[in-house]
Amino acid sequence: MASRNLWHMRSNLLLGSRYWTIQYSTEILFRSISFRLFGVKHDNADSEPSENKDLLNNLLTMGVDIDMAKKRQPGVFNRMFTNEQDLQIFLQSKGASKEVIASIISRYPRAITRTTESLSKRWDLWRKIITSDLEIVNILERSPESFFRSSNNEDLEKNINFLCSVGLTHECLCRLLTNAPRTFSNSLDLNKHMVEFLHEVCLSLGYNDPTDFVRKIIFKNPFILIQSTKRVKANIEFLQSTFTLNKDELLVLIRGSGAGILDLSNDCVKRNYTNIKEKLFSFGCTEEEVHKFVLSYPDMIFLAEKKFNDKIDYLITEKISISQIIESPRVLDSSLNTLKSRTKELVHAGYNLNTSNITILSWSQKRYQAKLKKIRKQHLGLKS
Repeated sequence: MASRNLWHMRSNLLLGSRYWTIQYSTEILFRSISFRLFGVKHDNADSEPSENKDLLNNLLTMGVDIDMAKKRQPGVFNRMFTNEQDLQIFLQSKGASKEVIASIISRYPRAITRTTESLSKRWDLWRKIITSDLEIVNILERSPESFFRSSNNEDLEKNINFLCSVGLTHECLCRLLTNAPRTFSNSLDLNKHMVEFLHEVCLSLGYNDPTDFVRKIIFKNPFILIQSTKRVKANIEFLQSTFTLNKDELLVLIRGSGAGILDLSNDCVKRNYTNIKEKLFSFGCTEEEVHKFVLSYPDMIFLAEKKFNDKIDYLITEKISISQIIESPRVLDSSLNTLKSRTKELVHAGYNLNTSNITILSWSQKRYQAKLKKIRKQHLGLKS
């Protein structure tokens, strides 16, 4: 009996020894495999990703500006699979020239990652708003990001249907597509939330046509749908409290000339307004004059401190009075270089900026040149 127990103990020891030997060997084996795999992965992470040579050759053949494209979206050039040739065929079928296609890819190379199926679906959705293929091509030439930024056609379709349902006109939808395409990449809930908020603002101000209110604000400020309701609310409250506006006055402002600033950072609005006020105070203006100046052209609040101050200081050195500037705030829309060149040309042509209307400084180039030509003729006639 004792010998039998001894035999069993010896057998168990042998089996245990074999078990641990096998287990130990297996651990060593797997450790070495894991180490080798980790080593390979580590090497790949350290090495520079290789560019797709076929892609480079294709894009060069298509006339794409490779340097520009790499600066815009360099990651595209490391992709193994792209769709540049099908994209070219698709856009050509819609009336785009080779030059336009090359320009689109140069400025927004991510366009070549979209599938033909996705492009076709997106194009059909855009055609619900845009009247012709050529019009879409023209938009893509100006702003390729507006079409190619997202491939989420489901959100696009839902948002188009929703925005049509709340009364946005064809013209307004076109404006959104071309200026604020991210509106259509939003989740439907985000857009609904902003529209509901604007409805509440409308009713709180005593206006009983929320559809008209929303339509006018979005048309004047297509970027509002890609901002938070918190930001818009803060800016509305700032306008009401700063200028002590009653409901009717506030309604007129935010449906009209003030709509453009509703999506700005509230800190930026406050900072720029404070600078405008301090600058005008330094020239002896009253608070009433400051309010008149800003409310007559709220876009002044877009001007950062240095730009605003430099323009005011230059006009003052040209003997233009601060009261003239307050009466014609749009002159500050022009760049400082434009103001300098035009004041010199006008003075040389005999135009007295101190006693004449200075709005000419903010006119379009075509209109300005036509007026300058007349002024020069009149000046020469007086001389002769």
